Amino acid sequence: MTSNESVRFFDMQFQRQAAAGEFALNPFEARALAHLRGDVLDLGCGLGNLACAAAERGAKVLALDASAAAIESLRARAAGSGLAIDARLTDLRDYAPAASFDSVVAIGLFMFFPCPVARRQLARALAAVRPGGVAVVNVLIEGTTFMGMFDPRAGYCLFGEDELPAAFAGWQVVDDRLEEFPAPAGVKRFRTTIARRARADRINRPSRRRP
Repeated sequence: MTSNESVRFFDMQFQRQAAAGEFALNPFEARALAHLRGDVLDLGCGLGNLACAAAERGAKVLALDASAAAIESLRARAAGSGLAIDARLTDLRDYAPAASFDSVVAIGLFMFFPCPVARRQLARALAAVRPGGVAVVNVLIEGTTFMGMFDPRAGYCLFGEDELPAAFAGWQVVDDRLEEFPAPAGVKRFRTTIARRARADRINRPSRRRP
């Protein structure tokens, strides 16, 4: 496991939040929850607030994060509540899902990788969604001026404004939003796309030719 300043930044944040019992869903997670069911892959799960909420609704969740503090906290919460959550410490810069899932969620993750890595990992995440399944992806985009959470030495990626929905070409977009929030000495600009992958029968159905 390779560490960097971004991981240490969130380790400290997660330790504070866990100690204070701050487990409420953020606005992005709250929107995502209704779309998560079945086998769920939560990439960059953080403290696992969304993973716990999905598991409480009957989902079986594989929750991954590079923060040891986050995974330790989530494992304890899942065990104490009997939730179906497999929480694993994982370097997500090179993670390739070995299975497929009904729902894949990545909120606030891919922008912490250099752009070539971010785009590769986004493609891998979408490829892991089963036909008829749903992906929820949230990234920071160009125009963001608050950069305090990034480690310049490790690299980061501000996606193009329309880059995320373009990655879902051929999917049914359920929700797509551009949002801007104030941040210390700047702003954060987000794009969040929720989309459903075409079902297998539609993928494999031959096109009809006119006589």
